[in-house]
Amino acid sequence: MAEQAVELLCRLIETPRVSREEAAAADLLQAYMQDTLGLEVHRKGNNLWSVSPVFSDEKATLLLNAHIDTVRPVSGWQRDPFKATREGSRIYGLGSNDDGASLVSLLHVFAALKEQRGPFNLLFLASAEEEVSGRNGIESVLPLLPKINVALVGEPTGMQPAIAEKGLMVLDCMARGKAGHAARDEGDNAIYHAIDDIQWFRHHKFDRVSPLLGPVKMSVTIIGAGTQHNVVPDQCTFTVDVRSNELYTNQEIYDEIGKNVTSEIRARSFRLGSSSIDVGHPLVQRIIALGGKPFGSPTLSDQALMPFPSLKLGPGESSRSHSADEFVDFCEIRHAIDTYLKLLS
Repeated sequence: MAEQAVELLCRLIETPRVSREEAAAADLLQAYMQDTLGLEVHRKGNNLWSVSPVFSDEKATLLLNAHIDTVRPVSGWQRDPFKATREGSRIYGLGSNDDGASLVSLLHVFAALKEQRGPFNLLFLASAEEEVSGRNGIESVLPLLPKINVALVGEPTGMQPAIAEKGLMVLDCMARGKAGHAARDEGDNAIYHAIDDIQWFRHHKFDRVSPLLGPVKMSVTIIGAGTQHNVVPDQCTFTVDVRSNELYTNQEIYDEIGKNVTSEIRARSFRLGSSSIDVGHPLVQRIIALGGKPFGSPTLSDQALMPFPSLKLGPGESSRSHSADEFVDFCEIRHAIDTYLKLLS
């Protein structure tokens, strides 16, 4: 099964599938699911899903989810990011670790267990636009699926259960001043106003600290101002990346920021909140029984858009994601398949 999974992974690596450009990869995956695995496949846009043929409305449903898309390759690759390169037991290529290894592992496990008549239903979903939290991704598909009680999201976690993850809110900010000639004592420099607010973002501590996710984290990541050296700028724009823990909603954080800065602030979205699952949930307890050690993840996934309990569990390491010469090890995929089978059987 692991060899089959790696063969599919290599084909996906060599089919570019950057977010919002996943159609060719979705076509490949759909054909593989139907022709090779014998699954009944449903599709909306570039999202694909399959429901267990022994599905029963009387049982709870467990969603197995991983995403098709990748980020764009960063500079610094020493290998072709769109070529599956096998060196020893490693498979190099864009999306090998994030999220191809989880995708092919969960898919083959679902195919192996699809007719299992256990106490719960299985549902597999390969979603699009995860890397950009796009509205044509999982959010567009969830209303079409059966009622879901819990989800296992395949992401590179070293096969340890991430039972909480931080949310994301991006703020576009503008400090305003008054233009003037830099040679004279005139104007009101917007950059100086922005600096005061940026210092607040740098040093402010939110009171509620999560045992799993730690504090809310704010980072100023983009800044821009001025038109030429001798003009005092009347505007300074900057962007803030806010990572929320499960103890705050994005709206609560936004409201507190608004009370403390003078710049105009605009949130691009409030929809990507933090998520968590109770450590006492049967799925979590089963993973712990298999040797799993729950932790909190600082990175965002499609969990942020799931209105039901979920956790992340997948092969590979988060530190390799979005990096040059991304890779996954064959042994990691084999271990993932073995663990998923033990967990779900």
